Amino acid sequence: MSKPAATAAKPRTGFAAWFDHHAYSLVASLGRVFGKPWATLLTIGVMAVALALPLGLWLVLDNAARLGGTIERAREITVFLKPEVGLDRAGSLADRLRRRSDIEDVSLRTPDEGLASLRESGLAGGLDEAALAVVGENPLPSVLIVRPRTDALALASALSSMPETDLVQHDALWRQRLDRWLAFGERVIWVLAALLGFGALLVVGNTVRLDIQARREEIGVLQLLGATDGFIRRPFLYLGAWYGLAAGALALGLLTAAELALRGPLQALAESYGSRFAFAGATPAQALLALLVAGAVGWLGAGVVTGHFLRQTRAC
Repeated sequence: MSKPAATAAKPRTGFAAWFDHHAYSLVASLGRVFGKPWATLLTIGVMAVALALPLGLWLVLDNAARLGGTIERAREITVFLKPEVGLDRAGSLADRLRRRSDIEDVSLRTPDEGLASLRESGLAGGLDEAALAVVGENPLPSVLIVRPRTDALALASALSSMPETDLVQHDALWRQRLDRWLAFGERVIWVLAALLGFGALLVVGNTVRLDIQARREEIGVLQLLGATDGFIRRPFLYLGAWYGLAAGALALGLLTAAELALRGPLQALAESYGSRFAFAGATPAQALLALLVAGAVGWLGAGVVTGHFLRQTRAC
């Protein structure tokens, strides 16, 4: 007896069919990207420049905040206590201040720690051990370094009125200007990111529109066969996402090249001022976020254009 003929494989339905079409759309859209290398390179290059500008400004602002000692540290208030305030009383005062709702943290620097810091820094501009020997015992007071939680100006005024306080050091004007410059820079970055991101969205949308026009007859046949808008839209969404991811990767590459070109001169400039500051590039988390945002921009641009096209064809 002959063996029965193999039965035909049943068509996949439900979630399996949905997953298969997603996988096919993902691979097929990548093939269309490589099928037009010069047009793809042009689209990705324009998008990469648009994405690199706000990302580069973001990194510059982050490094500027780090160069200034970070905003949080720039708001610290230094309270010099009176010489007669002993260590026990200074420690009790620090504990009492930590319980205030407008203070985040308080650290105590003892006179011995202050003297050791002076020795490490060259004894504050030329003082030597002989001069300290003439003074006798350690003349430095206890110091409280206060990190405010809310309004630093009001807190500095309150600290200066304490009976244990001899001097409060708080460069309020400089810190206010630093905060405002950084806030202004952050707002500029958001505005540029919105404008250039919209430009990148238009670029990928126009590229996907051209691809839709080239496949207009194929889309019409799919609609006649009853294909849903989601089924038709899916390959174009992946196409836009590929454009966005490639543009994000290229933007990160451009910023890395710029960082390598500027690292040496910037380090030499910082060393001339006695600083060890070094420009920090994008962290892995920042790079991943940039790629995700770029991919989302490409996906959104393709979705807007494809949705507009499908609404027009359905209306006809």
